[in-house]
Amino acid sequence: MTGHSAVIIGVGPEQGLGATLATFFAGKGLHVFIAGRSEDKLQTVAEKIRQTGGAATPVVADATVGEDVAHLFDVVQSQGFGVDIAAYNVDSNIPSPLLETDTGTFTKLWQQNCLGAFLFGKEAIKQMQPQQFGTLFFTGATASLRAKPPFTAFAAAKAGLRALAQGLAREFSPQGIHVVHTIIDGVIDGDRARSQFPAYVEAKGEEGLLQLDAIAQTYWAIHQQHPSAWTHELDLRPFKEPF
Repeated sequence: MTGHSAVIIGVGPEQGLGATLATFFAGKGLHVFIAGRSEDKLQTVAEKIRQTGGAATPVVADATVGEDVAHLFDVVQSQGFGVDIAAYNVDSNIPSPLLETDTGTFTKLWQQNCLGAFLFGKEAIKQMQPQQFGTLFFTGATASLRAKPPFTAFAAAKAGLRALAQGLAREFSPQGIHVVHTIIDGVIDGDRARSQFPAYVEAKGEEGLLQLDAIAQTYWAIHQQHPSAWTHELDLRPFKEPF
């Protein structure tokens, strides 16, 4: 493989973490492969990256479908790229009190937040192993560390994601693969928050929300770490956020 790339799954709106990571990595000279379920959103993000001089390839993929994830990495390989960075950014949340949570909801949250991470991580590592290099990011949440109603099902899935990341780090770090679990402890200032709970966003104010570019800068800094001092887990929160 001669080219350098970043693969990001969970790319949705322009003002979202997936799209911001893709744009940031493209600005650093990586060819970005962006994946998600909405072709329209992927094309919009890809075109924005190209307009700023970056290179982007959109691939429609459902993170919970093994064939889709395998196809994503096949596309990367077929175009002659190695994987420098792979980021699992799927973050589906459904608030539901436990006695109102049906099996379908619990399963869906586990599939999107945990199973998909397993499928994505497995394919990413397959491509990173021969080069003995690469950074694999899993985006977690406050719920990765503690369960709080009405998000118990979500927390169970995010805790599973955290355990997966730990296991992968212990198994593949000696092979040169840097596995990172990031805990987003706060609300990201993006389209989803502003559309779903605008009153909360307004109450927090700009300084009370995580800024997208700031998160991307941190991901890049972690990617650049020397292997003698790798970070596996870190938490990111606004300076105003109580914890």
